[in-house]
Amino acid sequence: MEEIFNEDGSYAPGTEPGAGADQDGRQGDEMHSVTAISGMYRDWFLDYASYVILERAVPHVTDGLKPVQRRILHSMRRMDDGRFNKVANIIGHTMQFHPHGDASIGDALVQLGQKELLVETQGNWGNLLTGDGSAAPRYIEARLSKFAVDVVFNPKTTDWRLSYDGRNKEPFTLPVKFPLLLAQGVEGIAVGLSSKILPHNFNELIDASIGYLEGKDFELWPDFPTGGLVDVSRYNDGARGGNVKVRARIEKMDKKALVIKEIPYGRTTPSLIDSIIKASDRGKIKIRHIDDNTSGEVEIVVHLAAGVSPDKTIDALYAFTDCEVSISPNACVIFENRPEFTGVSDVLRRSADNTVSLLRSELEIRLSELNETWHMSSLEKIFIEERIYRDIEECVTWEAVLEAIDKGLDPFKKLLRREVTTEDIIKLTEIKIKRISRFDVLKADEYIKGLEVEMDEVKNHLDNIIPFTINYFRQIRKKYGKGRDRRTEIRSFETIEATKVVANNARLYVNREEGFVGTGLRKDEYVCDCSDIDDIIVIHRDGRFIVTRVTEKQFTGKDIIHVAVFTRNDNRTIYNIAYVDGKGGNIMAKRCAISGITRDKEYNLTRGTEGSRILYMSVNPNGEAELVKVHHRAKARLKKLIFEYDFGDLAIKGRGSMGNILTRNAVHKIVLKEKGVSTLGGRKIWFDDSVARLNADSRGQFLGEFTSDDKILVVTRTGRFRTSGFDLSNHYEDNILLIEKFRPGVVWSAIYWDAEQEFYYVKRFSFEEADKLLSFTGDNDESRLISLTEVEYPRFEISFGGKHSERDNEIIEVAEFIAVKGYKAKGKRLTNYSVNNIKEIEPVVRKESELSIPEESDKEPDEGQENKPSGDAPDPSQMSLFSE
Repeated sequence: MEEIFNEDGSYAPGTEPGAGADQDGRQGDEMHSVTAISGMYRDWFLDYASYVILERAVPHVTDGLKPVQRRILHSMRRMDDGRFNKVANIIGHTMQFHPHGDASIGDALVQLGQKELLVETQGNWGNLLTGDGSAAPRYIEARLSKFAVDVVFNPKTTDWRLSYDGRNKEPFTLPVKFPLLLAQGVEGIAVGLSSKILPHNFNELIDASIGYLEGKDFELWPDFPTGGLVDVSRYNDGARGGNVKVRARIEKMDKKALVIKEIPYGRTTPSLIDSIIKASDRGKIKIRHIDDNTSGEVEIVVHLAAGVSPDKTIDALYAFTDCEVSISPNACVIFENRPEFTGVSDVLRRSADNTVSLLRSELEIRLSELNETWHMSSLEKIFIEERIYRDIEECVTWEAVLEAIDKGLDPFKKLLRREVTTEDIIKLTEIKIKRISRFDVLKADEYIKGLEVEMDEVKNHLDNIIPFTINYFRQIRKKYGKGRDRRTEIRSFETIEATKVVANNARLYVNREEGFVGTGLRKDEYVCDCSDIDDIIVIHRDGRFIVTRVTEKQFTGKDIIHVAVFTRNDNRTIYNIAYVDGKGGNIMAKRCAISGITRDKEYNLTRGTEGSRILYMSVNPNGEAELVKVHHRAKARLKKLIFEYDFGDLAIKGRGSMGNILTRNAVHKIVLKEKGVSTLGGRKIWFDDSVARLNADSRGQFLGEFTSDDKILVVTRTGRFRTSGFDLSNHYEDNILLIEKFRPGVVWSAIYWDAEQEFYYVKRFSFEEADKLLSFTGDNDESRLISLTEVEYPRFEISFGGKHSERDNEIIEVAEFIAVKGYKAKGKRLTNYSVNNIKEIEPVVRKESELSIPEESDKEPDEGQENKPSGDAPDPSQMSLFSE
């Protein structure tokens, strides 16, 4: 068939087959109505895209709802009688307003119910944690929450429009007086754009709204219903280009197992377990098996393989599984009937301003209603009290009745606040005789006075609309904010280097003569275990070396003398080298670290002179310097054929340094005589409390210099302690009170509230080495640590409260009060009286001989006193925790 359209898509007349006159002699253009399709695609696609954006996928900034959510809530409000309705009925009712089928309505309703804010649910509504779906709509029920009824609806301030079929009215937007969009979060994909706004904390949104109305700065961070940890350093106010990292909360159950207590937002327990299994299958982590004990709360137990570090595995889970996910927010909303990209702070400002506007409208409407009520009540009082109704007794026509009443009201019109209309007079004629006969003037005056008081109150609110709105937000928080604490902990995440935490899933082999290295040379010499993402360093006899990625088989050059896994930026691994500088040259000695390396680039540890070769080399992970024996070749008049050389006499320099002359004579061999010790000293360690991790980069609190046998002491605010090594991969508790280099034998003094005995106790003890958390405040989890100090002779001042508030303050000299015992000892009761406060005061310097420690140091004081403190004693959890 021939083309009948031009290149631009327009119709080309006379080009179709049979063009011209038909059998009846009529022309073809009279027989057919031809429409050009140029531009149709453009216009129709734009209409389609606009419809999807405005009516399907993107929420409106005013009420924070997508159209389907708005229609669901509107339907539920129309059906609301305080009782639960079948979800199937709600879906059917909503279809009067939403033309896209029951499936989309049902899914949207289930999502609203799972957010636990606007909809109260009954039945099986699925599980956000496990990803289980809800039961069928006919089996589950829902109703509006009290919060939704109070905050979302008000027909008097709602703008209405016709539904899609013109049979019903639906709201343009609902008059929501709360930043609902930020509280619930939203995700939607439209044509050419998408929207992703993360959920935020209910109470924090109210605080931010109040802060904005008070003219204060505020910050908003996401808070997820699944809990976990979040790094918001790149949140970018939730706008395009931002990014947040979310992690699962992982704890050590013991040395052989980890437990995941909270999962990242957007993940479920099955998907998280699948990612862990895949990482294990790829050899990134080593685990034995996983137990999923999730029910009401997440509990995934990861059992580790033998000999695997729990701390290292935690980092590996973050690096290789969905235990850490990255989320990119994209705040896109409908504003003035078009999509707009914005930030969450701007969304909150608009919400707060809209709340002010809605509350003002409600007050104005209420004032208008009060004025109308006052007007009619005053007219009714005048009509009855002045017996104006008698003036109509002689009237024959309706017009005469109205005129008589109007004339009777003339003397009193100046007392009214607006003109008397015909409608007002008609309402007066509708008053029943029974009401006139029982009319009570005093009650009417009291009622009108109450209206005037309420009008003055409403006017005052209008004049102070911002304070009124602030108080409104405070009342919302007081009424509905309980139990809505932040679930997601805000943290700064350290960068995890995958090569440092990946499990060894391969073996490295070398063929030194042929010059091949790799994981596939199983018949050649075994070097070490490694992972498939490790870098390795290969050093040759002539001093050349290269750092490259592990492969199955790779040729690097013949005559290999050293192969190992290479750790970047490692300045503590020191290479002690002796080499001959060219053929017949001097024998040089040097010590260096190898850093600042580009992968797959060749370097040289010698000066690069032709004929150079390495005679001796040792690799020392902690900078050790050994003693070697140097054997000269026999030579005439050479008296000293063997001498000793200590590498500790050499300074550590860069890898490109020449080194010092070891000897000018030819050397037969160099052999190790005695291993040395580190010349680098202890390793300086810091603790960064923002990420609760150790580092060697001078970030945070300096803990000291550590050698191989040193430990770190950790004391928590709950009265527990443990010791650990100083490996940088260690994980630490969130509630650390004290962390320092462990000093055995140091005496500590502690005061704590014993929840079992309900008394304060004091004890003196020394911490011991312990791999797991041990308690020094007893086995009752309700016990509270009040004070911990290492002052040699501490003094505490006790002020009394309750019915003992008249007692003078008492000062306790701890060193005289109780002797030093083990950390398990209960200690000595501090007092039997009700305590208001305990504070540490300036210690007195004493000599040991001046101390007088009682033999029975654990004897309770004043046994004749009453056995329990009074009920109005302060809560020990509210007392300040301090340490020197």
